[in-house]
Amino acid sequence: MDTKKITIALLVAAALGAGGYGVYKLGMNQGMGMSTVPQTASSAQGAGVNQANGRKVLYWHDPMVPGQKFDKPGKSPFMDMELVPVYADEAGDEGKISISPRVEQNLGVRTAEVTKARFAANVEAVGNVAYNERDVAVVQARSNGYVERLFVRAALDPVKKGQPLAALYVPDWVAAQEEYLTAMKMNGPGTDGLAEGARQRMRLAGMTDAQIRSVESSGKVQPRLTVSSPINGVIGELTVREGMTIASGAPMFRINGLSTVWINAELPEAASAEVRPGTPVEARTPALPGTVLKGKVSAILPEVEAATRTLKARVELANPGQRLVPGMFATVNFTPAASAETLTVPTEAVIQTGKRSVVMLEQGQGKFMPVDVQIGRESNGQTEILKGLDVGQKVVVSGQFLIDSEASLRGTTNRLSGPAPAGDSKPSAGPTTHRAHGKVENINKDEITFSHDPIPSMQWPAMTMGFKVPAGGVPKDLAVGDMMNFEFQQTKDGAFQITSMSPAGPSMQGMSGMGDSRK
Repeated sequence: MDTKKITIALLVAAALGAGGYGVYKLGMNQGMGMSTVPQTASSAQGAGVNQANGRKVLYWHDPMVPGQKFDKPGKSPFMDMELVPVYADEAGDEGKISISPRVEQNLGVRTAEVTKARFAANVEAVGNVAYNERDVAVVQARSNGYVERLFVRAALDPVKKGQPLAALYVPDWVAAQEEYLTAMKMNGPGTDGLAEGARQRMRLAGMTDAQIRSVESSGKVQPRLTVSSPINGVIGELTVREGMTIASGAPMFRINGLSTVWINAELPEAASAEVRPGTPVEARTPALPGTVLKGKVSAILPEVEAATRTLKARVELANPGQRLVPGMFATVNFTPAASAETLTVPTEAVIQTGKRSVVMLEQGQGKFMPVDVQIGRESNGQTEILKGLDVGQKVVVSGQFLIDSEASLRGTTNRLSGPAPAGDSKPSAGPTTHRAHGKVENINKDEITFSHDPIPSMQWPAMTMGFKVPAGGVPKDLAVGDMMNFEFQQTKDGAFQITSMSPAGPSMQGMSGMGDSRK
């Protein structure tokens, strides 16, 4: 009986041991992250092939710092995340982003084709109606006299051609007319010369030939003069009143014609090249709803308004019925002649980043790529493309920023906003040199690992990362724990190589400010 109990106990112990080992092995696999795919990838690292899906791995990188490349998988030195493999079949897609048809549909991506057409710009501006300054008449006093009566008493009163404006008493005419009438009554040799001399003195006194004939026919002195309007229009300026004494040449009335008017339109400086004198226009004003007034540009005034960056385009319009009056607001559409054929895309496809104009170009098979373009004029929802695209290509007209966000998540370097500048943004002949201060954490033949302070020129926080050794190799006296000032540059393959090193003391922040940024 005791033997039987001993045998059962041994069997139970063996079963528990086997089960415990299995649990232990499973825990070790899960805890160490040992799955079949990473093992295959790790074993294929030397060959550069991921046996799980048969795709060749070129390198690993951190999507948040895509310029830095690594030759093996592992933890990112920049972020608390695993490095992401970049496959050979993706190597030719630098700057592109691939999206599945389902995701593309969810993003609401719409495309339009680049077309070639004659670009007729439609330029629109606003302005105000003003008097035609070329249709103005000024009425002056021809002789010294007195204003006996005014028939027009206020500015802006409408007048018609030939309408009496004022009645004047002119004393200087009395003596000249009496002399002329006396000479007309004289008979004898030489009297014709006296009459002609008297007639000339009446002209010098300001009388017209019609007034002189009126004196001859009536045989009476006519000391009063009625001043009439020479044109149709309104009184723009009235400078006399009844009972006033006026001198010869003094202005009495300024009359503005209304048969034609001007519209002084505020033309944007960028659109001034499209408008020329003689360009036909269509004008609309809220005072005349539904009425389209046609005219043409009479002049482009050679002066730019500093505050609004606009030029004045002087538009001349016929004004039948004198319905347009100065001060009315008007909208003017200029229709320049159509230019030669040019490339156009929908205006909504062009993204203005401030320094660049970018469109998202469809590459086919769910791939998209941002392309810099040079744009020209805009009109009727279309934008002229001067450089960067070809006929038949397709551009994204909606969902561009969602695609750009997808590119950011996947580590695409060439995005709508362009690559982030490292250090000074000014162009230079060679790579930019960056300066740093840090503590040596590890040394091997290819790489020196530093815990460095923040590097403003790279917009990096304090972190621990590796740098390629200088071109001359690892300095002989360098040891782990040394505090160093060093300079580095980014190489063409995206790595960061040390160019010079020198011993240094602790940083201003102290050692507590350094170390891995994941802490």
